Parts: sequence; structure tokens; C-alpha cells
Amino acid sequence: MLKFLFGKIAYLVPTFIGITIVAFGFVRLLPGDPVLLMAGERGISVERHAELTAQLGYDRPIWVQYFDFLNNLFHGDFGLSLTTKKPVLAEFLTLFPATIELGVCAVILATMIGIPLGVFAAIKRGSAFDQVSMGAALIGYSMPIFWWGLLLIILFSGILKWTPVSGRIDLLYFFPKGTGFMIYDAIASGQKGALSSALRHLILPSIVLATIPMAVIARQSRSAMLEVLSEDYVRTARAKGMSPFRVVGIHALRNALIPVITTIGLQVGVLMAGAILTETIFSWPGIGKWMIDSISRRDYPSVQGGLLLMAAVVMTVNLVVDLLYGLINPRIRHS
Repeated sequence: MLKFLFGKIAYLVPTFIGITIVAFGFVRLLPGDPVLLMAGERGISVERHAELTAQLGYDRPIWVQYFDFLNNLFHGDFGLSLTTKKPVLAEFLTLFPATIELGVCAVILATMIGIPLGVFAAIKRGSAFDQVSMGAALIGYSMPIFWWGLLLIILFSGILKWTPVSGRIDLLYFFPKGTGFMIYDAIASGQKGALSSALRHLILPSIVLATIPMAVIARQSRSAMLEVLSEDYVRTARAKGMSPFRVVGIHALRNALIPVITTIGLQVGVLMAGAILTETIFSWPGIGKWMIDSISRRDYPSVQGGLLLMAAVVMTVNLVVDLLYGLINPRIRHS
């Protein structure tokens, strides 16, 4: 198992180096001058522009800037935001709980709906339920997040007035020393109506973010279940007169869940990408919205650090999924 673990970690090193190159190069390919954006409408003299450029190190060769960037990373320094003058890592850790809360709710929603939908579609293969559910899954997978989010806002917030349009909680509530996890803070505060407000703000963003993972999980569950149902041990269990619930729910589903668990873990990257659009649409104060704002301001350190930290989260989750898969199926460790 240790050999398997070290082998997986070894793959992460060149991947992380590649991500640093992409993150470093991406922001410098964007049009615009961060120094001019810092100056704003007031403008800036040529001399002052040159002074600030040299002060920030942007006048040095690109390869020198890149190796300085790597050196700082190895010392745990992700730089200072050009806009707020705060450490990028501190800003990331402050906003990350909001993204985690949204992502966890989206994963739970996608799993609770996607797996039963796929299992029942496999059991009822070829039926109207199978065709309708898998057709809906295909539509959900193909649907643009920003368009889907706007439709839900128009319907449930604009017309029906059921849910808030944006934010994480009503302005009536305030938690000065909160953890960043709004549901927990609302419960811990003891304020009447705080939890209800936090949950109402969470409904639409969670649905939007969960749509694509839900579709993927449903289709993967159906595919895995169909493969398992054709195995000899399932036919043997049926021949012995076992109840359909025992055959499907215990024998078949247990083995069908192995690739589904892997799929759920791999959806973390999709969630992180989807969070950027979802948080922007719903003004959700998380990492996604912070990244969009940083890109618009050409805040090089924030964009670079944000991309690397998000990539590190995705790689860590994928590593954990690989290890769990190796524990569940020992053959994977020797492949």
C-alpha cells in the first residue's frame, strides 16, 4: 500500500509544476496592465508607472519572475494581493469555507438524487422512466450553468418569491466571530430565523452547482448497475429465490458503487470550476467570485495563488479517492 501511495504522490509532483507554469503564464496573457488598474481613473505618470513596475518586479525577465514565484511557493508565500494588500493565502482561507459549504451541499444533493435515479433506470432498462431520466440527465449535463442559474433566479426569486436572489444570509443577521460555515454559525448564534435564512440562500446555488455532477453520477450509476446485473452471481442469487431488494440493494449495488465513488471524487474538479460561475451569478462570497474579481483587476498574486490552491484541493481529493479505491479493490494497487 505504501508503494502504491508513493507512486500516486510521485505523479502529483510534475502535475503541480505544470500547474504553476499554467497559473503563472495565464495571468500574463490577459490584456491590461495591473499597475494602471491599481492607479484607477486618476491616472499615473510615466515615472511613477516605471517605479511601481520595478517595485513589483514586473520589469524583470519572465523566467526570473517565474523562479522567484516558485521560490516563494516553496517557502509557503503566495504573495500579497495587489488590491487588498493582504496575504493571498489568508484571503483564500477566509473565503474557502463558503465554497466548501456550497460544494458539500451540491455533492450531497447530486449523490442523493443521482445514485437512486441511475439504479432505478438500470432496473427499469428500456422503460419510459429509463428514457426520460437519462434524457433529463443528458440535458442537465449539457446545460450551461450561467443560463440555468438565471432561469432559476427568474422563476423562484423573481416570480414565485420563494428564495433570495443572492448572498448567504439576510442582512438582519450578523456573526462577528463566525467560522465561515454559515449553517454552523447560524445554529451556534441561537438567533431566531438565522438557520432558515441560511438554508434558503443555499437552495438555488446548490441546485445549480449540483446539476452537472448529478447527471454524471446518474449515468455512471446506471452503467455500473447494468454491468453488475448481468454478472453470474446476481443471476445465481435470483435463482436461489432471494428477494429483489436483497439482490439489487445488497449484492448488486455494493459492487456497482465502486466506480460511482470514483466518479463522485472526480467531480470535485467540476465543482470547483462550476463554483466560479455559480458564485458569480448568486454573489456568493467564496473562492469562485474572488477569482473572477481578481482576474478583472489583473491581481496577479491572487489569481496565481488561487489557481494553485484550488488545484491543490482537487489533487488532494483525487489522491484520497485513488487510495480509497486501492483499499476497496486490492487489484488496483498491483496494476
